[in-house]
Amino acid sequence: MDHKSARVSARTPSSGDEFKDVIKGLIKLLMLVIFLGYAFIWILMPTLIYRTKWLPVMRTEFGFSTYFGLAGLTLFMLMFPMLLLACLGCLYLHLKKQKTNNHLISRQKATGGGVLAAMRRPMLVKGPLGIVSATELIFLAMFVALLLWNFFIYLRNAFPMITPQSAAKLHQKIWQAKLEAMAIRIGLVGNACLAFLFIPVVRGSSLLPVLGLTSESSIKYHIWLGHLLMTIFTVHGLCFVVYWASMHEISQMVTWSKTEMSNVAGEIALLSGIVMWATSYPSIRRRFFEVFFYSHYLYIIFMFFYVLHVGIAFCFIVLPGFYMFMVDRFLRFLQSRDNVRLLSARVLSSNTAELTFSKAKELMYNPTSTLFVNIPCISKLQWHPFTITSSSNLEPEMLSIVIKSEGKWSTKLYKMLSTWDHDTDRTLSVSVEGPYGPVSTDFLWHDVLVMVSGGSGITPFISIIRDLIAMSQTTTTCETPKITLVCAFKKASDIAMLDLILPSSGLKLSSDLNIQIEAFITKDNEPSDEETQKIRTLWFKPSPSDRPISAILGPNSWLWLAAILSSSFIIFLIIVGIMTRYYIYPIDQNKSKYNAASRSILYLLVLCVGIMMTSSAAVLWNKKKYKVEGSKQVENVDVPSPTSSPSSWTDREIESTPQESLVQCTNLHFGERPDLKKILLDTKGSSVGVMVCGPKKMRQEVANICSSGLAENLHFESISFSW
Repeated sequence: MDHKSARVSARTPSSGDEFKDVIKGLIKLLMLVIFLGYAFIWILMPTLIYRTKWLPVMRTEFGFSTYFGLAGLTLFMLMFPMLLLACLGCLYLHLKKQKTNNHLISRQKATGGGVLAAMRRPMLVKGPLGIVSATELIFLAMFVALLLWNFFIYLRNAFPMITPQSAAKLHQKIWQAKLEAMAIRIGLVGNACLAFLFIPVVRGSSLLPVLGLTSESSIKYHIWLGHLLMTIFTVHGLCFVVYWASMHEISQMVTWSKTEMSNVAGEIALLSGIVMWATSYPSIRRRFFEVFFYSHYLYIIFMFFYVLHVGIAFCFIVLPGFYMFMVDRFLRFLQSRDNVRLLSARVLSSNTAELTFSKAKELMYNPTSTLFVNIPCISKLQWHPFTITSSSNLEPEMLSIVIKSEGKWSTKLYKMLSTWDHDTDRTLSVSVEGPYGPVSTDFLWHDVLVMVSGGSGITPFISIIRDLIAMSQTTTTCETPKITLVCAFKKASDIAMLDLILPSSGLKLSSDLNIQIEAFITKDNEPSDEETQKIRTLWFKPSPSDRPISAILGPNSWLWLAAILSSSFIIFLIIVGIMTRYYIYPIDQNKSKYNAASRSILYLLVLCVGIMMTSSAAVLWNKKKYKVEGSKQVENVDVPSPTSSPSSWTDREIESTPQESLVQCTNLHFGERPDLKKILLDTKGSSVGVMVCGPKKMRQEVANICSSGLAENLHFESISFSW
């Protein structure tokens, strides 16, 4: 088959793909209907219609069940729909993963322009929110409007009920009664933030990819929600302190009611939240990362005492996001128990190292994916995310990451690698979580790709280039876009990072790949001696217990995740139903007589047991199924080939100058900064994808150019790992 016929076949979708597209469309439609219904409940919740007409009927159906008690209402009305959304998202992503990519169809979508293209462009570039598109700004405004709607409707319905007579019965003044009512309603409003707080940080989320998001790109939503949440909850707590002080009931701060809300539990939750909030500010987070990192484990204390404060029945309103987070967190815990097979490390003179791991063939990931790494000999608790620079299409049995020595952790690692003795049998215990990344990539939509990087920001673009190299070598793929890589480095020694564009196997650039590299060295006016230093390659001795990096739930991970979410929830319902019917209900009679804290702890315990049982079973099943293949792969990697050097565990040195195929397409500019405006506006093409990863000012400058309207063909995307 020649190139032309191959591209025609790639252009024409099969009947199977068309059927999957129909199914995916129906799933997305169903998800939209469910989400709109879920959002409608939040809108209706503070109204009198909900309280006087809907709530009595729903309490009759669910709230007085002998199997679930008062928790049945929120369990089925607010928790079940979100988990159903997550399961439908898993099914959608499984079908999307199986579908063959069609580059030309995607490119037609990208060149359509219009309103959708304008909505994706940056609207706010500078400010506390960072770079925000019009779509993000609209949804943020809608969410804030929801909070304000809830607050004002709650107050409008509550204040008319406060009269001098009703206040006098409770020995209150009018303003004190209104302050108490307002404090309660402020807390209710904060629950809307908590309901969505954990969803953006679920790394293996099935909801974010459906929207075209990743956990890394969604961190800013978690930050926004966190600031809103803690502001609202802090005001909620202060209002109650003022109220108790005015009523001479400050002793209420140390009361723990057995059947109602516990004030002490709420105060503990609030204090732990304030500590996390204070340490998350950029000035503290960046200067004292370890303080930020370890203090964020207080989320366990926060959520536990929050549940004890409000009670389990009310907690189901906000629990779906945290439930998905717990499933994801436990799966990550199981994956991190294994040591992975580290093959080699390339140590550059620019305080940079590339680590290459063994990878299972069936593990596929997209460019710009990230891998979380833990090296116990440096820190047993710290996990750091790094961009994957390899391509699963180009290197099916290897996975590489690049680490730049900038913080304490990375500096210790670089010193360890750069000072390793020649004759030492090197072993390094490494655990990983991931990889995590986009389900599909948008860079193939465009005719031209302009990638702008600063320093180590080049790493996600290395993965894109390697993936395009693999595509250019495959005759069944469509035409790859033209690439312009604009990279800025501070020192001449940093040019060595260009060597990492091509894998260590020495693969040359394909002639079918149109790439131009413009490298700018801002502080040095001429090449330095360090630039000509050689790259030092270390080869590590294998350990029998090391395993290739593989998907924790196997190739069909989305189906397994749906099975875990659904089965763990069903187990929870069965156990809780039996426990409530035959143990709690005979005591409680749905009249809040049973100890609220004990009930909450029992429910949480059952919830955790269900998650642990189903997740462990799924992981063990997949580990057993793919263990034989993984063992064979490790054996194949460990045994040197007949052509290998006898000293296969000693240092090998290769030239640090870029390979000849890279040199021919690279221009070096010493003592200059890139004129990004000129470069971007001079780029020709019907659809130009502009990707930027680097310092904040660089991202803002590129975003400002793309949103200026001077060129309608520029489509902006920022990649940020600094939060």
